[in-house]
Amino acid sequence: MFAVRTHDATLASRQSLTHGSLGVALLHVVRAHRGSGQWPAIQRQLSATGPLIDGAAASLYYGAPAMSYVLHVAAAGTDRYAGALNTLDRIVAALTRRRLAAAHARVSAGRFASHAEYDVIGGLTGLGALLLRRQPSGPELTGVLDYLVRLTEPVTVASGANLPGWWSGRELAVGGVAPADGRAMAGMAHGIAGPLALLALAKQRGITVAGHDEAMRRICRWLDQIRVTDHRGTRWPRWISAQGPAPAIPAAPSWCSGTPGLARAQQLAGIALGDADRKRMAERSLLMCLADHQQLDQIVDRSLCHGFGGLLRTVQRVAEDAEDPHRFANRLKLLDERFRLAGPPEETGFLTGAAGAILAYQSLDAATPCDWDMCLLLA
Repeated sequence: MFAVRTHDATLASRQSLTHGSLGVALLHVVRAHRGSGQWPAIQRQLSATGPLIDGAAASLYYGAPAMSYVLHVAAAGTDRYAGALNTLDRIVAALTRRRLAAAHARVSAGRFASHAEYDVIGGLTGLGALLLRRQPSGPELTGVLDYLVRLTEPVTVASGANLPGWWSGRELAVGGVAPADGRAMAGMAHGIAGPLALLALAKQRGITVAGHDEAMRRICRWLDQIRVTDHRGTRWPRWISAQGPAPAIPAAPSWCSGTPGLARAQQLAGIALGDADRKRMAERSLLMCLADHQQLDQIVDRSLCHGFGGLLRTVQRVAEDAEDPHRFANRLKLLDERFRLAGPPEETGFLTGAAGAILAYQSLDAATPCDWDMCLLLA
């Protein structure tokens, strides 16, 4: 049920936390922390990764930052891999500075953002999540938070309309067709929920910048404007364009773009802002989502990104901070059963493959905690 095989052939695939063997290495790291893995074998696997990629494509899920993340989880507060991590810290800081300079130049030139500029998977929010753990007092994290505040400021287009600052251009296509005037994404993986979660987590750790709280409130107000509530529950469309929101039909409840990820981001924001009403709304939204079997029936596999693995871990994290954690206990039992019945991912990696699914399932055992999910911005 839980076998993972690795058959990476290229340097790029070996350095991908999403699809490649680096994600499998993260699984072995967590197993070693729990007493069922061997550190020498992990060392050999990591050594085979090859020269680390630190150019424009590098991100939390790819290249040098992804390796830094895996080694940070492996170190777990010890001096294990200290030399390599110090070197990688400098690489990640330099990469972040370059990405920030490009982002601010884009804003100043009046061009639309791209999700790859700001998101969790490939953008500055993902780098910020790593910096929050590795270099929390460094200027690069402050720079990322300042950038995210600026990203939330509305932009005025030629027609006079005000658009969210994270409005993205034509490169974001669904089904091969992009709205002529772009769109603003809502979800955790590629939308504004990721920056909201990072801003909230940073504030919970006492790290804030000018405009920090207002940026979170601005995001929350936008999410309130597009929120849909009916007899099926509360949910958010995946995106909104100049022509209106995407159909807000009850979709598969996923970490990446669905109600669960959005609920966790807003729960974190509610905690950070002392907004009890938002926190309750987020928790209630997730409970209603989990009670809708037609939504759950749309999930087809165990993966983290859009499968039962990500749903399991998200619900577990929400329950830890919930007003009434016991209300989620029966839901977790149901998800356990659904996970077992779902098909295994075809890939082997972390975000969309078997490694991440195994990590999510094994984390149901509260006796063996490990913060492997920091890269999902769930905690």
